[in-house]
Amino acid sequence: MRFALVNPAWSFEGSIYFGCREPHLPLELNYSKALLEAAGHDAEIIDGQLEGLSSEEIFERVQRFAPDFTVITTAPSYLFWRCAPPEIRIPIELSNLLRPVRGKLVVIGPHGSTTPRPVLRKLDADYVVLGECEEVLPFLAGDPDSIPSVAFRRGDDIVVRGPNRASDMKKLPSLRWSDTVVSRHHHHHHRFDAEPTGPGAEMEASRGCPYHCTFCAKDNFRNNYRKRPVAVVLDELDALIRQGIEYVYFIDEIFLPDMQLLSGLAERKIKIGVQTRIDLWSEDAIRALSKAGCVSIEAGVESITEAGRAYLDKKCKMSTDELSDRLIFAKGLVPFVQANLLAMTEDDVDGVEAWRHRLDSAGVWANKPVPLFPYPGSPEYTRTWGPPDDFAWERAHEAYLNGFNSFSDIQEQRPQQLVELEAISHAR
Repeated sequence: MRFALVNPAWSFEGSIYFGCREPHLPLELNYSKALLEAAGHDAEIIDGQLEGLSSEEIFERVQRFAPDFTVITTAPSYLFWRCAPPEIRIPIELSNLLRPVRGKLVVIGPHGSTTPRPVLRKLDADYVVLGECEEVLPFLAGDPDSIPSVAFRRGDDIVVRGPNRASDMKKLPSLRWSDTVVSRHHHHHHRFDAEPTGPGAEMEASRGCPYHCTFCAKDNFRNNYRKRPVAVVLDELDALIRQGIEYVYFIDEIFLPDMQLLSGLAERKIKIGVQTRIDLWSEDAIRALSKAGCVSIEAGVESITEAGRAYLDKKCKMSTDELSDRLIFAKGLVPFVQANLLAMTEDDVDGVEAWRHRLDSAGVWANKPVPLFPYPGSPEYTRTWGPPDDFAWERAHEAYLNGFNSFSDIQEQRPQQLVELEAISHAR
């Protein structure tokens, strides 16, 4: 069987999307390609964003490949499955365009993992994968009754066959990228210490998180914490280094201290960036992280009060002063350290500004608190409305727009309603 693995040519006009808008390596598609080929199938990645393709050029590539299955993702990168654009306007437009040449359409991503029925209908898909996609796709070439973790039509009904898949990270291979793909990847995600002099890349050392903070939409994908074997991670990194990359961003849900991995990174000439919780790093571990080449830490603090962190179920064992001291200590060893903040009613506005000023005086950047989007699949959504139904994304989006007058610096300041955005795609 032939599988076209497609990342759309993304655009975000009118969206509240606050993830990075630069292209990133499509890790989930490359894992899938490797597993499909190992099972005897042909697979081709067609990356509209990284390759700078128009939708028409994507159509031509898919038509030439003549797939039995076309796989479309509803999030620009695995890095942002947790905070994808709520609307699926671009995937809808692309699925409509590809209809004559796509074969059977398979949708992957956070939207279908949480609300499979409306995604199946909106994209007129044959299958929606529930959860992580890599190990599910090879089953599509076999007996339909044996396919796990999918939603599909059976007559007038929609069958949802769970549970959501969690990939075995020990079985996912060391990835390889073509020189052409690597040379196109100019972006160094979340790096601010220096201008790039060579390509960047993204990798995973682990997937999932042992915590269940209320704001994090990971219940239906990238949930339970799983580590990749260190030898596999370093083998993948060595291949990238040979191709000239100078910086790797680990997209791990939470990059935890692993002295074997940090030691291996320290032996290589590479710069890295991570996202983590600073309360999980001792001073010795931060020293090891610095020696491993870390130049960027994005640390989730979310609230400056213990009451705010308790509401978010952070299970943080440090006080705010202790968090501040640990961030400042990290800044003494790592060029860029960021503390992420959410807009919390438990936090006094003046207190937040005073805390931000203290950190800024020590060189640590803390963002202005951003509104919390109640992503379907997050505990915050469930706490407010109950389990997600077929209108979960519309409900969350409408509540978000009605609840705030301003948004983060990289969001559209006049975002459109989700139903308006998706209506545009149906009208074209």
